[in-house]
Amino acid sequence: MLLFMSPANDAEAGNGCTFEDWIRYDREMKDAGIWVSGHPLQDLTTCTTVQVGPDGDRTITDGPFAETREVLGGYDIIDVPNLDVALDWAARSPGATGSGSVQVRPVAEIEVEV
Repeated sequence: MLLFMSPANDAEAGNGCTFEDWIRYDREMKDAGIWVSGHPLQDLTTCTTVQVGPDGDRTITDGPFAETREVLGGYDIIDVPNLDVALDWAARSPGATGSGSVQVRPVAEIEVEV
């Protein structure tokens, strides 16, 4: 399962979530033996967006292009037996508190013949 975390959940957003909360959560997943991989992402102000038009011309824009208040703040890939267990772990995430949210998705398994 893939857990997407919203970066809107931090001490500045007023929900009390701290960097230490994230460290604790990461440690809990690793101690439980379910953590496969994951990374936090830098602030959205470091983003560069690329779009390719029908004519093949590239448009490069500083910052995120999506007109939404939610942006991807990081992700974790966990190995759990079912959706219910993944939802339990998502609910424990500091990213699920306050105004934040955590998306849970299965990892796509695509077989490609080479």
